[in-house]
Amino acid sequence: MPASLAAVKHKIDSTKSTRQITSAMQMVSTAKLNQIQHHTQTYEVYAEKVKQMLSDLVKSHSATSAASQDDVYAALFKKRAVKKTGVLVITSDRGLVGSYNSNIIKQTLDMMAKHNLDKDNTVFLTVGKTGTEFFKKRGMNVIYEYAGVSDVPTYREVHGIVKTAVQMYNDGVFDEMYMAFSHYVNRITSRVIIHDVLPITEHSLIDEEAVTEEGHEELTNSDVTSAPVSAEYEFEPSDTEIVSALVAQYAESLIYGAILDAKTSEHSSSANAMRSATDNADDIISTLELQYNRARQAAITTEITEITGGMTAQE
Repeated sequence: MPASLAAVKHKIDSTKSTRQITSAMQMVSTAKLNQIQHHTQTYEVYAEKVKQMLSDLVKSHSATSAASQDDVYAALFKKRAVKKTGVLVITSDRGLVGSYNSNIIKQTLDMMAKHNLDKDNTVFLTVGKTGTEFFKKRGMNVIYEYAGVSDVPTYREVHGIVKTAVQMYNDGVFDEMYMAFSHYVNRITSRVIIHDVLPITEHSLIDEEAVTEEGHEELTNSDVTSAPVSAEYEFEPSDTEIVSALVAQYAESLIYGAILDAKTSEHSSSANAMRSATDNADDIISTLELQYNRARQAAITTEITEITGGMTAQE
C-alpha cells in the first residue's frame, strides 16, 4: 500500500476510535441528564412553595415587619451600604461541555463591567474548578472555592456552600451577593442567569421571572403594594419565628436550586457537545473514505496503465 494511502487509512481508523469515545460519552451524559432531571423537577416544586409563601408575606408586609424585629434575619432581608460585592459563580470541574463555562464567565464579566465591579470591591465564591482557575489567574479575590460536585448533588453535599455563603453575608464579608449559573431550558437550549440573591428583596420574590442574563428591572413601591395577596396566614407560634425560618429556607433553596439547575445544564451541554463531536467525526470519516477510495482508484488505474504499457513494449 502506498505511503499516502496508508496515512489516510490510519486517519480513518483513529477518527473511528474517537467517534466511539465521543458516542459513549454522549450516552453517559444523556443518562446523567435523565437521572438529575427528576431531582431538579421535584426540588423546584418545594422551592416554589417556599418562595410563594414568603412572597405572600412580603405582599402583606408581614415579612418585613417580622424581620425588622430580629437583627439576624433583618440582615438577610434589608439592604445595607455596599462596600464589597460577593459573586457566586457555578461552573463545571472539567471541559468537554461546549460553551457552557465560557458563556457563564463572559456574562459574569459583563455584569461586573455593568455594575462597576473589579477585583478591589468584589469577592468570589466559586463552585467548579473552571471558574476557580479562571478568576484566580486574573488576580480576583476568591474567598471560597468548592470542587467535586457530584453528578446528582444532594442538599447534604452542598449544605456547606449554602451555609458559608449566608454566614459570610451575615458576618459582613460582603454586603450583597449575585449568583451566576447556567439555567437548563431544554435539551438543546441553556441560558446564563445572573441575579441578586442577598439581600432578599421584594423584587426578587415578586417578580423573579423577569430576571435574565441581562439583569432585572426594579419594581416601584406601588407595584408591590398593589400586588394581590394570594393567601392569608395565621402564625403559630409567632410571625417572627415563621418568617425567620422561611427566609433561611428561601436563601438556601435559591443556592441549592441553582447548583441543581447548573448541573442539569452541564450534563445537557456535555451531551450536545459529544453529539456534535460524533457528527463531526462522521463527516471527517466520510471525507477521508472518499479521499481514500479516490486515491486507491488512482493507484489501481496507474498500475493497470503501467502493466498495459509494459505489455505493449514487449510486443
